[in-house]
Amino acid sequence: MLLLEVLFLEEPCMSVLPVRFSTYALSIAGLLISLIGLAFDGLWWIGVGVFAALVTLGTFDLLQRKRTVSRNYPILAHMRYLLESIGPEFRQYFIEADTDQVPFSREQRNLVYRRAKNDVDKKPFGSLHDMNAPGYEWMSPSLAPVHITDQNFRIVIGENRVQPYSASVVNISAMSFGALSPNALSALNEGARNGGFYHTTGEGAISPYHLRGGDLVWQLGSGYFGCRRDDGGFDPEKFRRNAQRDEVKMIEIKLSQGAKPGHGGILPAAKVTREIAVTRGVPAGKDVVSPSCHSTFSTPREMIGFIQTLRELSGGKPVGIKLAIGHPWEWFAMVKAMREEGDHPDYIVVDGGQGGTGAAPLEFINRLGMPLDDALNLVHNTLIGAGLREQIRIGASGKIITAFDICRTMAIGADWVNMARGFMFSLGCIQAQSCHNDRCPSGVATQDPLRGKRLDITDKSERVENFHTNTLHALREMLEAAGLQHPGELGPEHIIRRLDNGSARPYISLLNRLKPNELLEGGATDHPIYREFWEMATADSFSAPSEIVKLRASKLV
Repeated sequence: MLLLEVLFLEEPCMSVLPVRFSTYALSIAGLLISLIGLAFDGLWWIGVGVFAALVTLGTFDLLQRKRTVSRNYPILAHMRYLLESIGPEFRQYFIEADTDQVPFSREQRNLVYRRAKNDVDKKPFGSLHDMNAPGYEWMSPSLAPVHITDQNFRIVIGENRVQPYSASVVNISAMSFGALSPNALSALNEGARNGGFYHTTGEGAISPYHLRGGDLVWQLGSGYFGCRRDDGGFDPEKFRRNAQRDEVKMIEIKLSQGAKPGHGGILPAAKVTREIAVTRGVPAGKDVVSPSCHSTFSTPREMIGFIQTLRELSGGKPVGIKLAIGHPWEWFAMVKAMREEGDHPDYIVVDGGQGGTGAAPLEFINRLGMPLDDALNLVHNTLIGAGLREQIRIGASGKIITAFDICRTMAIGADWVNMARGFMFSLGCIQAQSCHNDRCPSGVATQDPLRGKRLDITDKSERVENFHTNTLHALREMLEAAGLQHPGELGPEHIIRRLDNGSARPYISLLNRLKPNELLEGGATDHPIYREFWEMATADSFSAPSEIVKLRASKLV
């Protein structure tokens, strides 16, 4: 009876097993046939033994709660585990290196798996990386290492607001209900609760699965889900009710994301279930459109006004923006609006072009949007030059996995980092890259209840917490070795990069940094990007300046 409940738990009216259960069903049939044959010929005991073993294995797969892939693919999953177990040897001789990032290397994924399971994450016999290759980077150790007693590194955001928030330096990046399964979101939120870090909702609103005790950053996209009028516009009263929840610690206006900057979206009617409709505040069974830009503001100056409105409606909680950098004059226009209006977002999350949890056209994934290092440097540098860096915190996201990734990102200018795919790996994601077709084998990025509900919330929430804890432990050890007490002390002088000519230089000599207030005092004419675009940007428009419009009208340039 218990087995039948497991098989049909999510679809009680279902009369046909999914195809992926066919091996298990055939094993049961084989066992029955062998038992019948045993009455006629003693040799059938071989079949009984083989099929009984397979049926036992498949039954165990369905009833256990540790491995979601096994629950979704009884018996068959063990073929994957077998191939995975011989993968390192097979790849070593025939296919790929452990360091090939496509998009995440085996080395990176295994690191997350081990830390999530509290397994040993140490490696023997030296590095697999070519330390003399162009682009290789490392962090400088100190001859005077220190001892850090507390690895719970935190950063205060919105320090002068009514309700400032003390955030961990490692948090969960935005992934919506609709993108991830209910069980995956529940496990992430419980892990965030137990580990003391925040969970960004994604633009799909605050679902019941976000409300399991973890701190939330409510992300507000152009669809205004959770605070949406019937016509798709912004509803202040609905926003107030959600924003003043105790779980919501900060508000984040999503201007664009690294996976698909400048790209709106549509959730087809077939996917708009009653639960998603209630969560997002839209009609069930109808297409839901997320425009490519916000309707509440159309200029940088108006954006500052919207930030002020959200801060007031939320009861004084920090309000920030998330963006993938595109045209530099648009970013400069926002900074000028901050100066001229005398107000600013409390934080900015810079999303690199390598972001990838959102499914997007190939061209968007590969060729649209500024990579994280360049975008982060531009944002950090501009705020320094505009005299705003000490008032605005910066978060960063985009293919961050290891403690070294965190160190180099904070050395470039971030105050903290967000991870999406790293935490997906901690849930059991196997990088099957089926996030867009609802066939995620690990039950993470799917709305198929037969797949998603096999992800065990209790087990996976522990892994989420473990990954966070062990990553902070690795970060602490790197800081201790560098002679630093807090990741906020990291700077471009700590990271060294191998150049194409074979020489090595620290980031501090590679990044062309502005002086404090340099943009206000002379426009930073020695810096090409500011010399070209700072003066032409205006707080009254995101549109291209007239000089750029003229260039678009001719092919003679």
